[in-house]
Amino acid sequence: MNSPIFLDYAASTPTDPSVAEVMQQHLCLGDVFANPASRGHVYGWQADEAVETARAELASTLNADPREIVWTSGATESDNLAIKGLLSRGLRLGRKHIVTSAIEHKAVLDTCAWMEAQGFAVTYLMPNEMGVITPEQVASAIRGDTLVVSLMQVNNELGSICDLGRIASICREQGVLSHTDAAQSFGKLPLDVQALGVDMLSLSGHKIYGPKGIGALYVRRQDGLALDAQIHGGGHEMGMRSGTLPTHQIVGLTAAAKLMQAQMTDETRRIGMLRDRFVSHLQQIPGVHLNSPPRQSIPHILNVAFDGIDGETLLLALNGIAISTGSACNSASVEPSHVLRGIGMSRELAHASLRFSFGRYTTDTDIDSAGTHVADVLGRLRQ
Repeated sequence: MNSPIFLDYAASTPTDPSVAEVMQQHLCLGDVFANPASRGHVYGWQADEAVETARAELASTLNADPREIVWTSGATESDNLAIKGLLSRGLRLGRKHIVTSAIEHKAVLDTCAWMEAQGFAVTYLMPNEMGVITPEQVASAIRGDTLVVSLMQVNNELGSICDLGRIASICREQGVLSHTDAAQSFGKLPLDVQALGVDMLSLSGHKIYGPKGIGALYVRRQDGLALDAQIHGGGHEMGMRSGTLPTHQIVGLTAAAKLMQAQMTDETRRIGMLRDRFVSHLQQIPGVHLNSPPRQSIPHILNVAFDGIDGETLLLALNGIAISTGSACNSASVEPSHVLRGIGMSRELAHASLRFSFGRYTTDTDIDSAGTHVADVLGRLRQ
């Protein structure tokens, strides 16, 4: 049986072979394998040097200070730390209001729900029909007791892009902190935290051809911002996140980030051409609707609805393609996507939607084969 064509890069990317090679050099005896916190011998010093070099290199890709990079297990943990970590600050300042959107990743939505249980108020902004939260909406939602605004830069199901720079500027003018989940934008859009003005930014290794289980949170130092640790046990990472650092994963994340940055311009152009090629196939099929906004989204993600076909049924029938109905974090749910419902889509059409996402190893042949496969399967199901 031939392997299905992989078009689920938004869920996870395969680790690049060059990244895996770098990681291999930090695993075994004779390599740089030791605990970076072991200060009493050369093996620990070597591991610590590898970690701090990686921290500086990752900071460089963001135009940040190395001391502003906190290692985490991924964007989910980074989101939790960014929002829950502000609890004592909010209580101290009497700021117990959070602004987010109804179409955020569950890592943000569930964390905000937890903050509500602690007595905080949360405003959930509704996106426009393109899946975008506007700066004007944010300005209107900010109150005198607003603590933080948390909005993803690129939506993980639609690929829609928000104007993060303007939103962060509005927050700063009002004395409000800003946070973004950049898991889907890091490596795909230019990210300069100084130019954006954002206070916190979450990212994840497995979205950029790095390993799973590693991520980072950028935390701006300029205003003395510090977060309450969510994991205790040694006071690592400037006191914000304890635990033995996985040297091999950290160097893998940084190697992947540098590679993504070097290839960003050419790869975005290439993937844009692949997306357009796939859309041309879909446009030959009746009853197909493109949910992703064509002019305000990254080309890597394409959300598509199919009239008269349940999404789960179609997903199972399309066994020649590896795709998803939406976020992998919602894969156990039988409810339609909260993102698609959030942009005003009917329950039926939201149930009939699939997410195709393209990446580094997608080829023209993959696109043509996938387009033909979708047309054939839809034709059989509709009969």
